[in-house]
Amino acid sequence: MSAVYERELLLGSAHVDCFRRLRTSVLFDLLQEASIRHTEALGFGREKTLDRGLAWVVTRQHVLVERMPVFDERIVVRSWPGETMHLLFPRYYELLDAHGETLLRGSALWSLMDQTTRSAVFPDEYGIEIKGVQTGRETPYLVRLRTLETPNESPFRVPYSYVDLNGHMNNTRYFDLTDDLLPAVHRGEMLCEANVEYCAEAKLGEELHIAWGEEAGVYYVNGSKEHACFRMNLHYAEGRGDA
Repeated sequence: MSAVYERELLLGSAHVDCFRRLRTSVLFDLLQEASIRHTEALGFGREKTLDRGLAWVVTRQHVLVERMPVFDERIVVRSWPGETMHLLFPRYYELLDAHGETLLRGSALWSLMDQTTRSAVFPDEYGIEIKGVQTGRETPYLVRLRTLETPNESPFRVPYSYVDLNGHMNNTRYFDLTDDLLPAVHRGEMLCEANVEYCAEAKLGEELHIAWGEEAGVYYVNGSKEHACFRMNLHYAEGRGDA
């Protein structure tokens, strides 16, 4: 099995938004799926994890966008693992266009959760060890979030359609939530950078308090119950994303 996972994809109508650009939640779904498929191919599929009561969960994500691909464009998704750090599994990403030009680069931190206790587990106790790869194209995963004032507030109840097989709101769905809220998205501005921290689960029917603010194209969005659930920095700009 290759140390770098690669998948080619032609973007169809289900992948894009009303501006014919790759929808943000679909982008992160592609990255998530690449992580899972590569991990399975490396020998750590469901029989080593899910069937033993373990679930893969994302704790941090960072993406830098050069250009968002568009409808009917052929792209290549690449992903590779970093060196495991105790409880955390770094993973890196690239999206390329048909000419091999980089569209975006990204990174994430994954961990394993016990599905019964909902707490993180040490992977070596289950014989899970993924060898890291260094390509020289890695994107930093520990990037400090910028905190802004949040004058805008909105309630949000986790719907059935947002919950995944782990029993909580999938990380990709947080981007559908923000797409529905943020004016920059509705104006057709393009995502340039996303920096996200997931602090706690949001389960079916739970109500979150969503607060957000903006400064110079950077949006700070946070969601909480009795404690923080997630925090985001999303940077948008005009005139990006056309092929």
